[in-house]
Amino acid sequence: MIKMQRNHTMMQFFEWHIEGNGQHWNRLKELVPELKMRGIDSVWIPPATKAQSVDDPGYGVYDLYDLGEFDQKGSVRTKYGTKAELLAAIAACQEQGVALYADVVMSHKAGADEKEIFQVIEVNDQNRKEEISEPFDIEGWTKFTFPGRGDQYSSFQWSFEHFNGTDYDARENRSGIFRIIGDDKYWNDHVDHEFGNYDYLMFANIDYNHPKVKEEMITWGKWLANTLQCNGFRLDAVKHISHEFINEFAAQVKGERGEDFYLVGEFWNPDLAACQQFLDKVNYKIDLFDVSLHFKLEAASHESKDFDLRTIFDDTLVKTHPLNAVTFVDNHDSQPHESLESWVEDWFKQSAYALILLRQDGYPCVFYGDYYGIGGDKAIPGKKEALDPLLYARYHKAYGEQEDYFDDPHMIGWIRRGVAEIERSGCAVIITNGDEGEQRMFVGEERAGQIWVDLTNSREEHISIEEDGFATFPVNGGSVSVWALPELDIE
Repeated sequence: MIKMQRNHTMMQFFEWHIEGNGQHWNRLKELVPELKMRGIDSVWIPPATKAQSVDDPGYGVYDLYDLGEFDQKGSVRTKYGTKAELLAAIAACQEQGVALYADVVMSHKAGADEKEIFQVIEVNDQNRKEEISEPFDIEGWTKFTFPGRGDQYSSFQWSFEHFNGTDYDARENRSGIFRIIGDDKYWNDHVDHEFGNYDYLMFANIDYNHPKVKEEMITWGKWLANTLQCNGFRLDAVKHISHEFINEFAAQVKGERGEDFYLVGEFWNPDLAACQQFLDKVNYKIDLFDVSLHFKLEAASHESKDFDLRTIFDDTLVKTHPLNAVTFVDNHDSQPHESLESWVEDWFKQSAYALILLRQDGYPCVFYGDYYGIGGDKAIPGKKEALDPLLYARYHKAYGEQEDYFDDPHMIGWIRRGVAEIERSGCAVIITNGDEGEQRMFVGEERAGQIWVDLTNSREEHISIEEDGFATFPVNGGSVSVWALPELDIE
């Protein structure tokens, strides 16, 4: 008999303010046995490549081939540790059967080694197709020679011809968005259309119309996957990168590592149609984070009783493309004071996680900042005690047929019928954004007489399943309860 697979759960294993002491890879190595025990069987790690400084979280990428191995930008290690420590953490993950997804940043480069003089046209930052100057010379930071690494792993050196835009003129000490002029050089057409054309994001913008650039980046992608022996990639900022290149990159890396090499893209656009069009463009080779659902969860947390919970999954990727949706509540960009701040408020956090962890559709991702807490000047405590019962329920209970009770704008529920292969599985979930309430739900006649408890420990009573397979499940106001058989029967 084939053993039934347990539910899969990802953790984003970092937040923006992780302490920059180089101990993060060691932390992962230490914590991975506990993560596995909690039912988390994949981790997405932050960018492992050398950034413009040792304090940079990794998105200001300097050298893609330096994983904390060479003395560059003031240190050998990255913010998170050395290459040797990273490989040891990955080995620990493999030993525990936890998949590892590496964060790859391919839209830009930062921290160049030398300046160059080249011609540009300044464009309107609100409409990158609108030119607001005649061509002129600037001195830009676009020459990457990697003196600490030399030619090891790659002899490719970057110069202005490999970029199509930059944001700083060192000659005039002036910032702006400057489109680089050259033969067949323009913004890439196959990108998001916000600001007219959203090819340019920040720093020195990589030109994916350039054949040598495409060749080098695909070569690097294969090198990284092979060097780390990782299980997949999280692709940063894909709406700013040629969708044609993303499609080719995905095909090439999968060709190198196998079709089960997992790819998920950050396409930060709440418009469902735009997400669907992107999936079409890349032939469904990669999944997407469900940004639409994230914004619904944020709205529900801010609007409280004014939000109609029956609509929580309307216009979301997990509803239209459940096999391609990575569901999440928050991440490093949406956390307070960061670039895409859209934080789900604390009172609704546990309910939001129930909505991604305990349903049949989507690949849920738990945020490190929610689980362990957020650091920095305005620290936020972790919610491990609130999330562990949900992780337990996902791993042990949330299986089988799903039936929704989405009848009330302020109280919704659903049941999972359970499966024979996983003993004592099945659960009933009830969420309210209003007052205390209850919902009568059918869990199966075969369960008559069973005594169920609230795994969240919000409610202390025991619920007896009636002869007809129904039971009335209560919930506290503005809260969630997850009712299920406990590990041992209650008389």
